[in-house]
Amino acid sequence: MNIFERYLTVWVFICIVVGIFLGQLFPQVFHLLGSLEFAQVNIPVGFLIWVMIIPMLVKVDFGALNQMKQHIRGIGITLFVNWLVKPFSMALLAWFFIRQLFAPYLPADQIDSYIAGLILLAAAPCTAMVFVWSRLTNGDPLFTLSQVALNDSIMVVAFAPLVAFLLGVSAITVPWDTLLTSVVLYIVIPVILAQVWRKSLLSKGQSAFDSAMKRIGPWSIAALLVTLILLFAFQGEAIIDQPLVIALLAVPILIQVFFNSALAYWLNRAVGEKHNVACPSALIGASNFFELAVAAAISLFGFHSGAALATVVGVLIEVPVMLLVVKWVNQSKDWYERG
Repeated sequence: MNIFERYLTVWVFICIVVGIFLGQLFPQVFHLLGSLEFAQVNIPVGFLIWVMIIPMLVKVDFGALNQMKQHIRGIGITLFVNWLVKPFSMALLAWFFIRQLFAPYLPADQIDSYIAGLILLAAAPCTAMVFVWSRLTNGDPLFTLSQVALNDSIMVVAFAPLVAFLLGVSAITVPWDTLLTSVVLYIVIPVILAQVWRKSLLSKGQSAFDSAMKRIGPWSIAALLVTLILLFAFQGEAIIDQPLVIALLAVPILIQVFFNSALAYWLNRAVGEKHNVACPSALIGASNFFELAVAAAISLFGFHSGAALATVVGVLIEVPVMLLVVKWVNQSKDWYERG
């Protein structure tokens, strides 16, 4: 892991402080940035999100889909957890914790928005960061690559209907045109641009590709951190008034991560899949494509929304929690293989 990835939580915390401070010090500047929109898309944030997402998608080789048959059981389990368990379990957890248990401690006008942000977070399976988690567990690289490529392919067609359905079940209305615009802007176009770029780099040789990946690797995290500064500059007032909100939003996210990683890990063991497949399967099943979630939350609900804040909380806890899952699957290898 590079320094940005290893200490992502520290950088996010610094961005929270810097964003709140700058938002209080220069409110007119951030008001101007927030007003720079075209077709309901904030131009500075849209650009940052492309810088965030595209370098990650360049790493994805859709040719790896041909390798799926080698690990069909692990692929099936991960798809089951990613698309049939995680989004629905998060909707249930969000309903219980945010709408019921924690409702007296949250601003009433943001409760629907918080739930929407949590659903957006769970409906986007992790992509690029999974390669890091997989390496830390000695995961099978072909399985990881094919699973990520498959998830990205499914996201193009399933993300919008799944989010719309779960938000509808939660009695939250989102215009379909806005949701589809988000999918096109933050999934379809970046995937196309990334694959064109990938093909161009590979045409110059593997060494040129590896060199380019090393150079552009920090772009994603750097763009994410700048986006977070903007978010917290707008969210500053709400956070100062309600500091407990971040801790309360973290509860369903933490439960969701531990539940889904344990479920995927146990199911792989039950069907006799190898440990080096079960590890990335558990990690893919638990982690989130938080860059997409942040982008969609901003597009659908705006900078000031509880949805944007909820997705940012996912970013805040992603690295330490996933490293904890990495440690758990590594230490349980003997138990897993005895099964």
